[in-house]
Amino acid sequence: MRDYKTETENRIKFIRGVADKAGAKGIIFGNSGGKDAALTGILCKMSGVRTVGVITPCHSKRNYGEDRDDALLLARMFGIETMEVDLTAARAAVIATIGMNLSDAALSNIAPRLRMTAWYAMAQSLGFLVAGTGNRSERYMGYFTKWGDGAYDFNPIGDLTVTEAYEYLRYLGAPERIIAKAPSAGLSEGQTDEGDMGVSYAAIDKYILTGEADPADLAIIQRYHAAGAHKRRLPPVYGEDAACGGS
Repeated sequence: MRDYKTETENRIKFIRGVADKAGAKGIIFGNSGGKDAALTGILCKMSGVRTVGVITPCHSKRNYGEDRDDALLLARMFGIETMEVDLTAARAAVIATIGMNLSDAALSNIAPRLRMTAWYAMAQSLGFLVAGTGNRSERYMGYFTKWGDGAYDFNPIGDLTVTEAYEYLRYLGAPERIIAKAPSAGLSEGQTDEGDMGVSYAAIDKYILTGEADPADLAIIQRYHAAGAHKRRLPPVYGEDAACGGS
């Protein structure tokens, strides 16, 4: 287990440093009711920088039920200021305005991108920064939405695997029901990260930390990692990127 006492001290310094350097008046994070949002929110609140968790339900019934309940529980336990923006009507308007048949993947990614738009509109208006909530395991697998939850000004937990995030949340005294529920993007009823990917976070984390995996898990992990490579770097720019003939 990592030394989470020292980790907390160092992450608080990091958060304060980022906010001070930017001249930010505060921090906004998407309080989804999930483990990563909880960890990000707790650390940002502990930093002493004004922290606002934004609950952004969008279309999925669970957003209005257990996700919202858990987000509010976290906010109460740790004294996190809360705002709520319902994006369901905005999602419907986007789909209607586009006026074409969208793929399931495209439809799923509308909500995360609308959330990003809302967070940045609010953050810019308040002079805040947007905190990212993605963990190392998701980043390695490319299991996040480009220009959605993958967009942020800084990320205080991006070096932690899912397993480590669980450990850290228990160290900080986060609600057990948030820790215990299956990781999910909350995009539809019954949806889980592991179900989508076809591999467990335990297997992903073991591979990331040790390089070991059974053949079936390894094939999935390598496929996701390769397919998500474009999400982990800035888009290529002609004249600047080697792949485009630049220096």
